[in-house]
Amino acid sequence: MKNHVRIKLRRPVAALEDLPHWQQLLGDRRLERERFLPDVDRIFHQHRLSFFATREYQPAGTNWSEEEVASGLNRVYRLILTRDGDIPPDLISAIRLLPEVEDAAPGDIGQMELNPRSAAMSARTDRGSREAIFLEEAQAFSQGDSDIVVAVLDTGVELDHPELRHAIRGGYDFVNILDGASEFIGDYIDADAIADDEVGHGTHVAGIIVGKGQGMPGGVAPRCKLIPVRVLAAMEKQGRRVGAGLIENINAGVKYAVDQGAHVINMSLGVRHEGGGLPHQEVIDYAYRKGVTIVAASGNDGLQEMYYPGAFETVIAVGAMDAQGQVADFSTYGDQVSFIAPGVDVYSAYLDNEYAFSTGTSHAAPFITGAVALLKSYARKAGRTLSDGQIKHILKHTSDKIDNRFKHRKAGYGRLNLADAMRYLEFKLGQRRERYGYH
Repeated sequence: MKNHVRIKLRRPVAALEDLPHWQQLLGDRRLERERFLPDVDRIFHQHRLSFFATREYQPAGTNWSEEEVASGLNRVYRLILTRDGDIPPDLISAIRLLPEVEDAAPGDIGQMELNPRSAAMSARTDRGSREAIFLEEAQAFSQGDSDIVVAVLDTGVELDHPELRHAIRGGYDFVNILDGASEFIGDYIDADAIADDEVGHGTHVAGIIVGKGQGMPGGVAPRCKLIPVRVLAAMEKQGRRVGAGLIENINAGVKYAVDQGAHVINMSLGVRHEGGGLPHQEVIDYAYRKGVTIVAASGNDGLQEMYYPGAFETVIAVGAMDAQGQVADFSTYGDQVSFIAPGVDVYSAYLDNEYAFSTGTSHAAPFITGAVALLKSYARKAGRTLSDGQIKHILKHTSDKIDNRFKHRKAGYGRLNLADAMRYLEFKLGQRRERYGYH
């Protein structure tokens, strides 16, 4: 994808209703349209730049739904430069001043790192992280339900890994990067339906959620289904392989996951807010309106910082705890942090059908994601559907506090205690059955 400008209008414009989605343009150049709004066109012309006008999102159905409209997804556009080149900052400033424009920003790239340590396979390796959340006791209630779907937005997933292939349902690769492509390696162009992993980050995260338990401790919810959504490509950085990609393609991945029926989305990634509209805001709002729970990593700088999407009030932001049950020193903190979970030397699936240890809030978040999936699975077995609010209430009131405060500045509501969460849910479900005479 060439450099582009993302524009959100204050209200829908009828003249733009027939614009193609950006993915449609990739497949059919006959859809090219080099006009947008007259004032925007004029600003581009002043900078001697031309573009193709496209929609940032497309409706889940034939028409925009109530939730899509309420989230503003029908008012966001992507203007793609017709040739390589940088986007002048004063072009963005000029567009932002237009009365019909709510926000404008250049396409941006986010990065995330994985520092794995390979190790010999062992189903007992790192039992400690699973024991820390009382997983064995929790799985006496449920090991998941195949109708509960988890989406992992990440570097993709190794699709034929023996720990994961039993759970995979569909998936998509949204990575499509042309400008700046010299920094990337592997598959970084041509979005398609093969969400394979070239970094290892997404595979490691997915293993924590649905790992079968053949050469590693089993995942939190191994009987749930997994939608891999590749939104980050591989990039070499100082001799290390990291995940990086366009922020807008992460947005597209969230929209896709919601529309594919995901019940919970894991986003072990995050970007700082550096001006303009908040990153991911429309799609996070959309997911919330659709009742989808989103779990994100809080960050790994050890500072009081705001990383998005974790900083959104509707998102569960997860910090990392160490083997002693304390907040890890690298774990980003603040009022946005909801819980902590194991995040130091976590053992899980890795590339080439292998396994590795890894450390970071990226690997704490999937423990909470798995917990959400397990709670939803157990409720479904009882004929109930848990809302996002009910999930948060259960986890909030069953977490283990690290001191006498109900909410801690670094640990949020405390350490994940999945066994107590399942017991509390069982009590609530039983209470309802007795009240209404169900048996």
